[in-house]
Amino acid sequence: MKTTQRAGIIALLIIIAVGFGLSFGLILAGSSHSTARYNTPDTSAIAKEVQKTHAANARNKDANQPLLDGIYTPSISITNDDGTFNYEKWGEHLDHLADAGINGVLLFGSIGEFYTFSTQQKIDALHFAINRVGDRMDVLFGIGSTDMNESKELMLAAKEAGATAVVSIVPYYFGPSDTTCVSYYQELSQTADIPIILYNFPARTNVDLTPELVAEIVRAAPTVKGIKDTVDTASHTRLMVEKVHEVDPTFSVLSGYDEYYLTNRISGGNGVLSGLTNVEPETFVEMNHAYNTGDMDTAVSCAKRIAHLMDLYNVGDLFISAIKGGVKAKGLDISTNIQEPAQQLSAQEYAKIEEIIQ
Repeated sequence: MKTTQRAGIIALLIIIAVGFGLSFGLILAGSSHSTARYNTPDTSAIAKEVQKTHAANARNKDANQPLLDGIYTPSISITNDDGTFNYEKWGEHLDHLADAGINGVLLFGSIGEFYTFSTQQKIDALHFAINRVGDRMDVLFGIGSTDMNESKELMLAAKEAGATAVVSIVPYYFGPSDTTCVSYYQELSQTADIPIILYNFPARTNVDLTPELVAEIVRAAPTVKGIKDTVDTASHTRLMVEKVHEVDPTFSVLSGYDEYYLTNRISGGNGVLSGLTNVEPETFVEMNHAYNTGDMDTAVSCAKRIAHLMDLYNVGDLFISAIKGGVKAKGLDISTNIQEPAQQLSAQEYAKIEEIIQ
């Protein structure tokens, strides 16, 4: 079968999956996983192009292009066993992401345990990350909080430090109404002149930023330039693209689920901001490059690998420790400890992680 024919069939299958709100992972579920060790692709050449583009964009921002496009990593916060930041190892991790060709990194998203660190700790880490990799990739900064004043303080710090954008989850305790969500982001947009990326994670917040609501937010707060849509329904992201692009055609829609990359892109989205990019960034970078160059065979091969790696999320008490375990198993000798009261990885769970990523 010719590559173009195969690509057309694959695209058709994915579009069908999108229409029924199914995960692309379901299409791949029937594929067998090899027990042979996986050979991580060499993406150093792609990384050079990514960094070249990043430098050009930093000099000449194009308002007619999406702010975010490609593969973004919500970085783990690497600490010592006592919970203090281990900047040496964290720097090595950030270097690895940049050298692999990741387009940008988010500090203090969910995987970064934003809910456990103080305002000053976050600001200190932001300056560290920008100094380390800010010339090679976008640096996004999580400002999520139930305290508006803290979010504003973090937003001002991000602007001063030179972050690419801030990422803001809705206040997640009292379940804000749609009206409150709009006014919340309006007020944030007036705090500092820096792009805002929405973070939709209804499984944690009990509030869904629906496509209609996001379109309303963008009308009211034009500095809102994108969304991380962590919803386990492909049609949600597809409708997000359709509805919000009516208001702002440059609005970036990133999926929060690793296995949704192809579904996202075919639906008109911009890529992923997802946890497994910490573990195996090269596979995501190669998939993104393959999709952009029309190499669907390689893109689907990478997607199969990612579907397999999704098993990591089922290991441990909290998925954050599994991601840290995956990074360690890949060769960076870090503590897998996460902030209490969460449970730490057991030796048996770490062995399972090693088995999955082989």
